[in-house]
Amino acid sequence: MATTNLSSYDESKVPNGNSYTIGIAVAEWNFKITNGLLQGAKETLEKHGVKTENILIKWVPGSYELPLAAQWMAQRDDIDAVVTLGCVIQGQTRHFDFVCEAASDGVLKVGLETNKPVIFGVLTDNTEQQSIDRSGGKLGNKGTECAVSCLKMLGLKEALQR
Repeated sequence: MATTNLSSYDESKVPNGNSYTIGIAVAEWNFKITNGLLQGAKETLEKHGVKTENILIKWVPGSYELPLAAQWMAQRDDIDAVVTLGCVIQGQTRHFDFVCEAASDGVLKVGLETNKPVIFGVLTDNTEQQSIDRSGGKLGNKGTECAVSCLKMLGLKEALQR
């Protein structure tokens, strides 16, 4: 479990995003939390130069559906990278395990198959409070961290292609 602020980072190490178009796929399930993640990601992308009109936000029913939405976005020539945002909270059944594994494996696969950064921003917490703390609460915002990762990966891709 994170014990440091997820929103803390060295701004000087984040590439300018003014030439990028970013897709964000967000799960509707646990909306209070995922909407907080979205706000953190969107604000961070804009802070680092991504134009508001170059941020494509699409909602999906839950975290299980994130990989397919990410695939559809990443297949578009005009989208440079995708951020996936969701929240799965441990319950009393193994459903948690299946959803978390499918989402993480699927998002990884999409990035590798499309050769584009696809960032995994799904909270997998034991309690709702832990998710609140990581979506704009006392531990910062995982959405911010995902946006920073997205821009850093795009910067790395550009550097390696030179």
